[in-house]
Amino acid sequence: MGWTDERVEQLKSLWTEGLSASQIARTLGGVTRNAVIGKVHRLGLAGRAVPARIDRPRLPSAPRVTIRTHHVPEPPVVEEDPITLDDGSHATVLTINDRMCRWPIGDPSENEFHFCGRKPKVGSPYCEAHARKAYQPQQPRRDKGRMAS
Repeated sequence: MGWTDERVEQLKSLWTEGLSASQIARTLGGVTRNAVIGKVHRLGLAGRAVPARIDRPRLPSAPRVTIRTHHVPEPPVVEEDPITLDDGSHATVLTINDRMCRWPIGDPSENEFHFCGRKPKVGSPYCEAHARKAYQPQQPRRDKGRMAS
């Protein structure tokens, strides 16, 4: 079924009354919701009435519990100098093992690049100081989408 002048006028009227595209399609018959949306777009019908809201009684919400935690600052990270091997050099890719801190020091493309080499923290590839540096605690997030009641 095509868009006659009469159907276009009916579409405009229903649109300004605030009916949805689906409701208009059902009222007009013979057109789909997408056809209505396309026609509205082509006609440039931007403004429209806000559909009437059905006022439902609001259920009381649970009281909000605000949990305030006191931030206890972590003690400062004190990095120690990397270990020096028996031959006077530092731990490198060739000398590092699983019982040594694998924190990289320097630029990997340079000859002076090496690793910390200290004893690693249990369950970590890094010593205590480097593990604290690598694994920062996540900061609490504030939900931007939630509105205060």
